[in-house]
Amino acid sequence: MKEQTHGLRQWVAQLNKAELPAMAVVVHDLLRLSQSQTASVRQLAEVLLRDAALTSKVLRVSNSVYCNPGREVIKTISRAVVVIGFDQVRMIGLSVSLLDGLLKDSPRHQLQSLLARSFHAAMQARNLADYNALPEKEEVFIAALLRDLGEMAFWSQGGEQADELADALAVPGVDQDKAARRILGTGFDQLTLGLLKTWNLGEIGQLVQASHGSSGPAARAVSLGAAIADAAQHGWAGREMQALIAPVAELTGMTPEEAMQQILASADEAVRVAGTCSNADLQAWIPSTDDLPLDLSELLLMDAVPAQAARSMVQEPLLQPNLEMLKLSLQNMKLMVSSPINIDNTLTAVINGLHLGAGLERVMLCVLADNQTRFRARKVAGKGTQSWLQDFSLACGEQQHIFSYALHQHQPLWMGTPAAANLQDMVTPDMTSWLGAGPFFIAPVIAGQRQIGVLYADMRLSGRALSDSQFTAFKRLADMTGQCLQALSRRR
Repeated sequence: MKEQTHGLRQWVAQLNKAELPAMAVVVHDLLRLSQSQTASVRQLAEVLLRDAALTSKVLRVSNSVYCNPGREVIKTISRAVVVIGFDQVRMIGLSVSLLDGLLKDSPRHQLQSLLARSFHAAMQARNLADYNALPEKEEVFIAALLRDLGEMAFWSQGGEQADELADALAVPGVDQDKAARRILGTGFDQLTLGLLKTWNLGEIGQLVQASHGSSGPAARAVSLGAAIADAAQHGWAGREMQALIAPVAELTGMTPEEAMQQILASADEAVRVAGTCSNADLQAWIPSTDDLPLDLSELLLMDAVPAQAARSMVQEPLLQPNLEMLKLSLQNMKLMVSSPINIDNTLTAVINGLHLGAGLERVMLCVLADNQTRFRARKVAGKGTQSWLQDFSLACGEQQHIFSYALHQHQPLWMGTPAAANLQDMVTPDMTSWLGAGPFFIAPVIAGQRQIGVLYADMRLSGRALSDSQFTAFKRLADMTGQCLQALSRRR
């Protein structure tokens, strides 16, 4: 025990001589802002502006297509907050600080692999916390990211001992924990907690420690996030992943199919964000979901099916976002606001932007018809939607439902999320019979003072989850549709 305590103190002191504590100060201050109810844009900017390189990278990520699909130019931290949101900017700052602090010089492949897995775990955990509306979602993100801090710091700054451990771990069948304790004189878990304590991140250390055994929702989200990232290394259809579907479904209140959708969507998000937040090729270390079956029920029944067999089950390519198409649609609609052409061009531009640009699988523009007594489909895109043009009809009289609510409240909505849970009763049986069950986007189309109808979009064909970037594009295009229609009415 004394040897382990001595080894722990020695390694904590050695690692604290490196540049890592500077990273810890930024992380601590950003985390403090997440815990404050009165945090301001000025306070966030002050933390980020201390380091010019950090500020530059946060702005670069904020201008990326993933965070800012409308491609509005962002030159200041305050503008970034306006365009993409306070929480998003703070998360980018946290991610960049941590990744840059650990990935110095020419990082070892052990560090890159572990950090990619930790980043994947953090995104999974944060989204689980977000789905459950936990107030500690930033803390959950950081705890999952730093759950293996001791090992990451060792591979980053371990020098000759890191070489020695790498050689020891190369021996087939070696006990990794025993090898690490023999060389370091302490365990990586103890080193993680020791570093977090000296970095004044004790609350995160408590959450990390709780994630190894507590049943609390925040600790459970951290634990499941880490388990999902580990299991993904053995294949999305492997036994390890299969065993996690039920716990995720239980935590979130989802069906097994919805839980798997959430997991895969978080993995896709981790790949995209890792690609923008780090100069290292971390996204290459996160298992891809590109070749999975279209029908998730097949995936849930697969028992360690080899990757090649899984690929053979894919019936057709999944629709992917086309950022150039999205950008072109936005540009065309801007032109049509200033120089209106005709209504068909406008509607084609918005539907193509949402379907082919944002990658939304089914899209429908519903307009008020029959003396404004019914919603009828005016323009659609996606497999199986053509019948909606002739047959879709939804009364908008006395019965209150989500189509009329979104239109009258002038409010875009992401249904199927905790934020919209109180509106779920407005998804009527008539709607479900037409559109099926599951998450969807809906937004009003308003031309000046005139209520035109609503835009609807979902990802029901593949069962993949909707994303933040898709919702941003959806809201932007819905707003521009109203502007274009208003411009057309003025021309007349």
